[in-house]
Formats: sequence, structure tokens, C-alpha cells
Amino acid sequence: MAEIRFSDNYNDISRRHGTDSGFQFEFFCERCNDTWRTEFIPYRTAQASGWLSKAAGVFGGVIGGTVGDAVEGVAEAGWSSAHDKAFAEAIEKAKQHFHRCPRCLQYVCGPCWHKDKGLCRNCSPSAEVEVEAARAEGEVEAAREKGREEGNRRGARIETGRDRQLVCPDCGHETEGAKFCPHCGRKLATKDQCPSCNTQVSPGTKFCPECGSKIQ
Repeated sequence: MAEIRFSDNYNDISRRHGTDSGFQFEFFCERCNDTWRTEFIPYRTAQASGWLSKAAGVFGGVIGGTVGDAVEGVAEAGWSSAHDKAFAEAIEKAKQHFHRCPRCLQYVCGPCWHKDKGLCRNCSPSAEVEVEAARAEGEVEAAREKGREEGNRRGARIETGRDRQLVCPDCGHETEGAKFCPHCGRKLATKDQCPSCNTQVSPGTKFCPECGSKIQ
């Protein structure tokens, strides 16, 4: 048999053994992935072997088992040539559903094929589609820019000089920079004052680092 050539856009879903043995192939568009499947072609020899094996198992017949083994051997011997023939026929049918782009060498379905240009839609996209896509991209980019500008304005209003406690010293929960702990209500991010020397100390400090007086 002559060489069989085709792209990699197919799946071989043939079944080699059993009563449902047969040949079937799926071909898919390499642009949109839509799939076209060939009609199932039974492989009668392997099916007969499957039925004989079942019969031998049910009735325990030595003759049935021997015949089944013989038919199975014939089926195995003929599988490759029968498979190649079925695949070659499947390719000829697939050629009616797919086009090979001469630029990117991909196989595409009818809707993904630009008939007037003789190219796939990836290599020869619609100008109208590209205009709409570019306009949508421009709208998104402009909206992002406005969002960044608004974010800059909001960020400029955020107080950055205030100390923030990100973890409450009392309950240990995260505070996300709040002035009061959202879990226990403790006042946060404020300096305590030493009652003796009026030195500002960090929240939770028990003794003044300046004079040693007890803070709490």
C-alpha cells in the first residue's frame, strides 16, 4: 500500500478487539477545534473472534475455544492492513470537510476558511472583525488609563505619615491598617504617652524606655 500522509489533526478511536471491534477516526479543525467523525466501520473478523471467545467461555467448549483462538489469530494478522485501508478512506472523506492553508499548513474547517483568499482565517482575517477587535481593545485600554488616574488621585489622599499596626497586640488578628482592631476593638496605630515624662511610646509598651516608669 502507498504511503499514507496527513496532518496531526486526528484521533484514532478504532477498537481492535472484542465484539465491538472496528475503525473510526476523528478529525478536528486546528483553528476552532470543531470535530468531524467518520462513520464506524465494523471489523468483522475480530468481532467473530470476540463472539466465539464468549461462546467458549459460556459453554466451556474446547472446540469453540480453539476455533476462537484461530479466528483471533487471523484477526490480528489482518488488522494492520484493514486499519490502513480504513484510515486511507477516512482521509479522503476528511478532505471534503477540511482545507489545508498554504501559509501556516494547518487544516481548518469550512467556517475557518477564507474561500476568496485561499487562506485560513488566521492568515487572512476579516478586516471588519479586526476593526471591531481593535476598537474593543482601545476602549479597554482607555478605561484602564482612567482607572489608573483615579487610583492615583485616591492614593494621593491616603494618609501615609500615620503609623499602622498590621497585627493587634492584644488578640493577634490582622488589622489591615485600621485604627481599631476589627476583632476585639482595641485602639491601634496611636502612640501611648508615659505618665511620668510624657515621652511617646509604641502601643503595648509596658515600661517607658526613657525613664523606666510603668505605662500600663
